[in-house]
Amino acid sequence: MSQHDLNRAISKATGEDLSTIAGMGFVELTRIPIEREPLTMDWDEHDADRTVAVIPQRRRRATAA
Repeated sequence: MSQHDLNRAISKATGEDLSTIAGMGFVELTRIPIEREPLTMDWDEHDADRTVAVIPQRRRRATAA
């Protein structure tokens, strides 16, 4: 059964709109559950790509002595 067929069957059984059902993330059950890797974000790696100072530093003007 494809994902679209499953969504359509649930939509027909519940009376909900097909787009509502599709957004809920129903999946076909299997005998052995499939463990998925959790979706995580490594913020340190993400921030390493951006070189934005948290507190901008002011440049000092050269003073005449």
